[in-house]
Amino acid sequence: MSDHRFPKALIPGTYDPVTLGHIDVIERAARIFSTVVVAVAASPQKGAGPLFSLEERVACIEDAVAHLANVEVCPFSTLLVSFAEEMHVDTIVKGLRAVTDFEWEFQQASINYQLNPELETMFIMANPRYMYLSSSMVKEIATMGGDVSRWVTPKVQAELRRRL
Repeated sequence: MSDHRFPKALIPGTYDPVTLGHIDVIERAARIFSTVVVAVAASPQKGAGPLFSLEERVACIEDAVAHLANVEVCPFSTLLVSFAEEMHVDTIVKGLRAVTDFEWEFQQASINYQLNPELETMFIMANPRYMYLSSSMVKEIATMGGDVSRWVTPKVQAELRRRL
């Protein structure tokens, strides 16, 4: 049986921290594309800056996707379209949770298209189990001593306990 998957996709994000919702989108994209690049954004300008270093976020994602042979994890600190070109990727995959995500992601896709009309954006709807899950919520719950084990990997849970 031949492989009918599309060639290569990039899934960008800050992943601070990576959640099971992120992993679900990555796993589903890995079934659609021959190669998936999880692009971990440095994002120093986001809010007060990420809780975890870029290296820590990459390590947590690598641990979470180790079972996926066609997924690689790469940090980046450039413009997304530039990184996509550098990685020879022509499709960006974004997970959409609630309708509140759509407007922001639609704006980003529109700008990316203007910067590079060859770069397509594909949206994967969140699994209903993770529809309202966000890294921010996970951090807030963990900060208050709550159990986040149903939303993150054991490695991320341990990192959150160590950090907070």
